[in-house]
Amino acid sequence: MLVKEFRVILPVTVEEYQVAQLYSVAEASKNETGGGEGIEVLKNEPFDDYPLLGGQYKKGQYTYKIYHLKSKVPSFIRLLAPEGALEVHEEAWNAYPYCRTVITNPGYMKEGFHITIETLHAPGDGEAENAHKLTGERLRLREVVTIDIANDQVKNSDYKPDEDPTKFKSKKTGRGPLVGPQWWKKCDPVMTCYKLVTCEFKWFGLQSRVEKFIQDVERRLFTNFHRQVFCWMDQWHGMTMDDIRRLEDKTKEELDQQRQSGEVRGTRSE
Repeated sequence: MLVKEFRVILPVTVEEYQVAQLYSVAEASKNETGGGEGIEVLKNEPFDDYPLLGGQYKKGQYTYKIYHLKSKVPSFIRLLAPEGALEVHEEAWNAYPYCRTVITNPGYMKEGFHITIETLHAPGDGEAENAHKLTGERLRLREVVTIDIANDQVKNSDYKPDEDPTKFKSKKTGRGPLVGPQWWKKCDPVMTCYKLVTCEFKWFGLQSRVEKFIQDVERRLFTNFHRQVFCWMDQWHGMTMDDIRRLEDKTKEELDQQRQSGEVRGTRSE
């Protein structure tokens, strides 16, 4: 089991981020879907009385998705895994400002594979020592990693000039560009996504290698996604939750169409 807490600092309020995240998930999903691969949304509905973070949060929005991967996993996994095994199921309970996401592979790995991503969104620049109230082994194993969306290096294949926080300035809010070390010390507002990732891959001889790969992938995804969240600010700023639900319904239809046609799109494993 490998446990990392990624702290993503952003120049937005916690209230703004709720819309920003959902808008960006919808847009990013379209960028990752096509040619038989990508994201299939099976459920997107309210939930109630499902206790999270010690019962502190109990109701919100539940989603159930299937990720059709193939080209998005490393070659050594593609060699080992049979056809049909490269489907990942994701369940998420979004009780904002808290969210729990559980990723599994029920068709092949069953109980031998799971990733749990627990996220708490809070004001401030990442200084909460134990936002997830961890105890015991998970607290002992936890490694804290701060993600700097402006200065952390991204892969050449991931880089897009219009998604570079050091170059973007919001016309609607005047925020940005994000320049210099610890740019967040000069920002108001500022908030942090505390993303606790616990992964377990029970496959003798591959466990540590795959768990490290998973954590590296999560860091890459979190970095790229939050660069987009910031640089898409003028697209999502001012939207309401009603606007977001309409966008999600429209996006589900588009994903179903894209997945059946065209070329494979988005992030690929190297």
